[in-house]
Amino acid sequence: MGSGAKSSYGGSSMHRPNEDCCSRCITRVPYATLIALILSWAGVGVFCGTLYRGVNLTLRVLQDVFKIDKGIGWVEPTQLAFIILGASMAALALMILVVAILATGNTRHEVYRSSFGRTGGTVACMIFIFVTYVLLLCWLIVFACCIVMTVFYSLSWGVCNTDEIGWEDGFIDFYPYHFMFPSGTMRENMEVRGSAEIKMFCKDYVEHAEVMFILASVSCFIVIVSLVHFLMALSANYAHIRGHGKFAELQDLHDLTSETLTLTERDPYHIK
Repeated sequence: MGSGAKSSYGGSSMHRPNEDCCSRCITRVPYATLIALILSWAGVGVFCGTLYRGVNLTLRVLQDVFKIDKGIGWVEPTQLAFIILGASMAALALMILVVAILATGNTRHEVYRSSFGRTGGTVACMIFIFVTYVLLLCWLIVFACCIVMTVFYSLSWGVCNTDEIGWEDGFIDFYPYHFMFPSGTMRENMEVRGSAEIKMFCKDYVEHAEVMFILASVSCFIVIVSLVHFLMALSANYAHIRGHGKFAELQDLHDLTSETLTLTERDPYHIK
């Protein structure tokens, strides 16, 4: 009686005789975290490439068209910070996948069998949940910046496409937006005159930069979605590890009770 109950109760941590290797591997794959990892890497890859190109085009607009060389030293460090944020996001996603693999299927029963292992898994999930929350806030700020730049370039491209702007002897006046320029910028530098400058501003810079920032905004949104997926998966893994501790205690109690009942002799003719 005791051995039969024990084998049936602990069967979730043991392989079934007719279960092949492929089936065992499938049950150990954290699909939710894997999907989030794919979304994260795809979004981060597109984001880093498009944002790097978009910021470079913005710098060239400021330097070649508006002749601004002072007051823009913060642009390149900000660009580098965004690239570092994307790289750290890719590394974090890989570490979260490792934690999810350890907390999925039969692997959880093997890794978190001891109390020390369950404590370590719980602490790891809590740390990753906190870091993911912080990164989610950072990516929301980055998403807002990308939306602002996308709106700016979309409005600029709309101005370039108006019939009032002549490509031969056209004139675009940005002086009404002088508060957006660094202090000390001369008024003539806030004006785009002539076919050469209009072509350089509209065709060479604004048209390409608009596409880059649109793609950066979309990829940033994909990264935010992947972070939400990671939070849901980490919360589920945290609950699984905590629940596995209670399951292990219940299983030990059941095994002890089964052994006690097996060693106790019963009188079949004794009726209470």
